[in-house]
Amino acid sequence: MRRYTRISILLVFFFFQGAIVSGAQETSLTLEEALNISLRDNRDILLKYEDIRKAKATIAEADASLFPTVSFTGGWTDTRDFYSKDIGVTSNQLTVKQYLYQGGKTVNTIAQKKDALKVSEALLDAQKLELIQDVTRGFYTLLLAQEYRGLNTQIVDNARAHITMRQARYRSGQVSSSDLLAVQKSLGAVEEAYAASENQVEAGQALLRKLLYLEDEVSIYAQGDFVVSARDIAYDEAFLKAMRSRPEIRQYEAQAQADTKAIEIAKADTRPSIYASWDYYTKSHFGAGASKNWNDYNVLGITFSWPIFDGWATKAKVEQAMVDLRETQLLRQQEVKNIALELKNAYLNLKNAIASIKAVESEVEMYRDTLVVMQVQFKSGIVSLLEVEDAALGYQVSLFKQKEALYDYIVAKASFDRATGGI
Repeated sequence: MRRYTRISILLVFFFFQGAIVSGAQETSLTLEEALNISLRDNRDILLKYEDIRKAKATIAEADASLFPTVSFTGGWTDTRDFYSKDIGVTSNQLTVKQYLYQGGKTVNTIAQKKDALKVSEALLDAQKLELIQDVTRGFYTLLLAQEYRGLNTQIVDNARAHITMRQARYRSGQVSSSDLLAVQKSLGAVEEAYAASENQVEAGQALLRKLLYLEDEVSIYAQGDFVVSARDIAYDEAFLKAMRSRPEIRQYEAQAQADTKAIEIAKADTRPSIYASWDYYTKSHFGAGASKNWNDYNVLGITFSWPIFDGWATKAKVEQAMVDLRETQLLRQQEVKNIALELKNAYLNLKNAIASIKAVESEVEMYRDTLVVMQVQFKSGIVSLLEVEDAALGYQVSLFKQKEALYDYIVAKASFDRATGGI
């Protein structure tokens, strides 16, 4: 973007063709509309929502261990030619079983699943922050490309006016043919720069279409302005906010809690378990043509079970769970370092962008004063209308450079917001 901007400024009075009118119908979008569409339709976001639904379902599955289980078994057999009479047997069994204690496995499993839900929610928030940053950058990149193309249109009109003037002066013998050819030859560079600006608009539209999951035939027009309120940023406060708000921090904290629960779940395999049960049995005998014989009874009991030795399998499971916890803790420490570096870079870029905005304001003021002076001189007959148009174009170029500085600030601010965990 900046390379082509410099080209347009260097050739400001001689370059650029007329804008090509696109036949595609454009759809206007504001930044807020683009963000709403992306958060609603982006597939990465939708996948994260599905992960949350799955995590909630696993919590419900774990909660099922708190309730008793009820099972029913029924059967019928018919014995022929073995006894003096054929005998049919019908049997039924109803069992109710309720665990009273499982070494803490049930409680810790439920807590672990809830921590896993927090991890999924943090991953969703992280995906949202990344998407918001990408959409914001893509939107203002397209907006700046549109402004760049608009500036080219003004440069084209000015360049054509200069060529017309050169041709008239050539016919009157005031300039040589080489001077006229030099101006006409510059149109080749003009066409290249203009094609580059058109490509930038198309590339910006393609990026936004991808982020918003729009069809390829949709042509987007970014509707907005580069209006920002630059303010000083306190780095220490921003770092503390990042440590509180960054989804990655919440993700690893929740994962560490889940890993802690996993250790207790693994230890539960060596602890006793207690459950209460009630069984109801019925059994009937039928002889061919004989009277039936019913038998029914029920059994109520409490079972205590304590595994004595499992070949150190539980010990190995505990060690694996402890390794997972240590890995999570190391990843969290690494993530804190990464966030600190990301925040520092974003902070410095934002400070530089604020300084650039203040620096370019003086240049805009200078070109504005020059335009006012030229307008006054034109009314007095001192300068020509074309010279006034040159001054106006110079002022428009300075305004575009100001918009570039504001664009840099907006992109830097989006990165800074992302680094601190959101606005």
